[in-house]
Amino acid sequence: MLIDTSTSRPSLPDTSAAAPRRRHDDAPDTAALFARLAALEDGPERDAVRDELVTAWLPMAHRIAGRFRERGESLEDLRQVAALGLVKAVDRFDPERGAFESYAVPTITGEVKRHFRDRMWALRVPRRVQELRNKVRVARRELTQTPGTPEPTPADLAAHTGLTEDEVTAGLEALESYSALSLDAELSSGDDGYSLADTLGGSDSSYDVVVDRESVKAGLSRLPERERAILYMRFFEDMTQSRIADQLGISQMHVSRLISRSCARVRAEALGERVSL
Repeated sequence: MLIDTSTSRPSLPDTSAAAPRRRHDDAPDTAALFARLAALEDGPERDAVRDELVTAWLPMAHRIAGRFRERGESLEDLRQVAALGLVKAVDRFDPERGAFESYAVPTITGEVKRHFRDRMWALRVPRRVQELRNKVRVARRELTQTPGTPEPTPADLAAHTGLTEDEVTAGLEALESYSALSLDAELSSGDDGYSLADTLGGSDSSYDVVVDRESVKAGLSRLPERERAILYMRFFEDMTQSRIADQLGISQMHVSRLISRSCARVRAEALGERVSL
């Protein structure tokens, strides 16, 4: 269903210690509608009642979405996610099990949290790190409520939350970890700026050459002297088969056969295969 999230943000309830506990202003009395919904079969009438319930409770969903503002996601998108959670709550609610608000609030809140966990993080972050991030974020907000208060240090945050400074550091790093930095992002504002990719190492083919040479060293040492000389002239001095043949006084065809046979023998020994002479 298409959900209109343009409803204005409701006023927040009085949360002072002296205020008596009461229902939220955005918690309408819909017990009769839920009873009617439970008695209806699937069809247009049931869909109409369902839509009426969703519309009635939408301000509450918006209020819950507002708790997650300023976390890297637009409020409108958060309201849409909360609205989807509301629809799930309406569809799954059993009127005989208590008040709808008690069931809907955790359902909607869980839907928004899952959105952050599954859609906002560019990398899969352990739940423990996400929890640290939330504790550090709340503590930093609480410690800077007074205007002019300096930014709290990791030690201040650790004392306020009961976490260790290492845990606080992990939480602070996670605060900026919703999105991944592009490898092409420039790390310096100067003319000689470089990207993150420039700081990363690459594969060194020389390591493979070393491994290959060590692997064939034993096999090369067991070749006849003339065949070792032919391989050296061909692969180290970059001589053609015709020049090798002229230097050794043999035919170019014979040089080609010796090179093929010698290479096959060395390769087989390096791979641990039986050598056919």
